[in-house]
Amino acid sequence: MAESTTADTMRERNDETGLVGRLLFDWNRFVVTALLGLAAFVGFMLFSVALAPPLSLRIQSTDTVETLFAALIGVLVTGTTLVVTISQLVLAQENGPLGDQRQRMEGAVDFRDYTADMVDGVVPVEPAAFLSAIVASVERRSEAVHRLAAESDDDGLREDAASLTDDVQENTASVRGALDGAEFGSFDVLRAALDVDYSWKIYRIELLEEEHGAAIDEPLGEALAELRTAVTMYGPAREHIKTLYFQWALIDLSKYILGLAVVALVVAGGMLTFVDAATFGPTRFLGLPVVTWVVGITFTICLLPFFLFISYIFRIVVVAKRTLAIGPLVLRATDQ
Repeated sequence: MAESTTADTMRERNDETGLVGRLLFDWNRFVVTALLGLAAFVGFMLFSVALAPPLSLRIQSTDTVETLFAALIGVLVTGTTLVVTISQLVLAQENGPLGDQRQRMEGAVDFRDYTADMVDGVVPVEPAAFLSAIVASVERRSEAVHRLAAESDDDGLREDAASLTDDVQENTASVRGALDGAEFGSFDVLRAALDVDYSWKIYRIELLEEEHGAAIDEPLGEALAELRTAVTMYGPAREHIKTLYFQWALIDLSKYILGLAVVALVVAGGMLTFVDAATFGPTRFLGLPVVTWVVGITFTICLLPFFLFISYIFRIVVVAKRTLAIGPLVLRATDQ
């Protein structure tokens, strides 16, 4: 049987284990925003002093400050309106007539009842514990497959089943450890959930059944079917948690951007109204005119809402691309 040639974690499967992976999956969004702001500030200061004439002289001969911050005010107002629109679109999914809400509730309860039968107990209500219960069910059923396959007289079946179940148990143990104590609202729950490559595991179960069908007795066949069911159920459960996280993150993003936009508008308005070439005179700080520092800092502050938007959306679109397919489809190159 074909061995699994893909890593368990999503970052390893998509070669995102370096700086890009940390930016996407590890670092707080405010930290990423601050780093983007720092990079913009350093770049602005370098341009301000390296190009001739420097910014301090440009301000004296042109209306650079007025032009820059007038344009930023327009961008901030337009961008804030766009963010409000995004919030309305996200919240609109939660609104609807009573019939639609009842169908949503029935679907959620049906899935919960099916999951309760699968995990042999009450399904936890916390997202991390909910996913962990399904993962634990997958692990238990893989142990049953391993035990029954070990009793077979077919060497190939024993070897392939052991390879499959070892991979499943190693993966599930790691994911359950990551889910333990993870709190929804942070990225921790979804980051752990993404590390179960359930599509490839479904494929390997089907391949095992296809290649060793004649050697698989009834108990082992039932155990494989139960394992496949548990792995398959993980798909919609993860997608549900992913959707909830996206909605949560977009609502938080809208709230934070609206707050930052108010600060940025006040700063831009103050610069546009009160700062010109004569405001700080010839005063210098660290060898540079104070006006250069002031314009650089205020310009960066005005860009912070945009940088926060980038930090959130960058993570969301990458995760969405990596999880486009639901079910036994793998949208990347594999060696089968």
